[in-house]
Amino acid sequence: MKKLLSGNEAIALGAYQAGLKVAAAYPGTPSTEILENLAAYKDLHAEWSTNEKVAMEVGMGASYAGVRALVSMKHVGLNVAADAFMAASMTGVVGGLVVVSADDPGMHSSQNEQDNRYFAKFAKVPLLEPSDSQEAYDFMALTQTAAILESIVQLAYKNAKNSFTFPGLGKLVLVNRKARLGRNPATGATI
Repeated sequence: MKKLLSGNEAIALGAYQAGLKVAAAYPGTPSTEILENLAAYKDLHAEWSTNEKVAMEVGMGASYAGVRALVSMKHVGLNVAADAFMAASMTGVVGGLVVVSADDPGMHSSQNEQDNRYFAKFAKVPLLEPSDSQEAYDFMALTQTAAILESIVQLAYKNAKNSFTFPGLGKLVLVNRKARLGRNPATGATI
């Protein structure tokens, strides 16, 4: 089956195919769909956590035990998880820990703008900042240490720019189609 993936879907698939065993998250747009997609895989543990700090601690515990772990949250959630995140960067991890921080420039679904790239610099951990769905997928296989994967709203919901290489299926190409125009029946506004 061939299909284009959003950034969130690509992160989930890439993490799964890279050997992810534990995923924890606190729901919040634009990161919610990452865990929703991971939960479909039966051979990994995926859980919604009470808050972002708890999600971070679940991921850290799994990584300390030697398995690959992923934690996802919206950008303001990293403030809540900051103490645990900084501890992971100081103590190191064993199995690999990816922290997906879904930033929201322009405040499409958040109460403020915040640039979490400074957290990576402060914690001295690698920052992976994909520019499209393919890079989001590819980056998931790289991480053996604690790292932040910076996702933004545009990537989370955007399909691949031109093409997407799906292992075992080959290259999928994005087709540009003419936009459909019309009016919203409820408001009469042009769509």
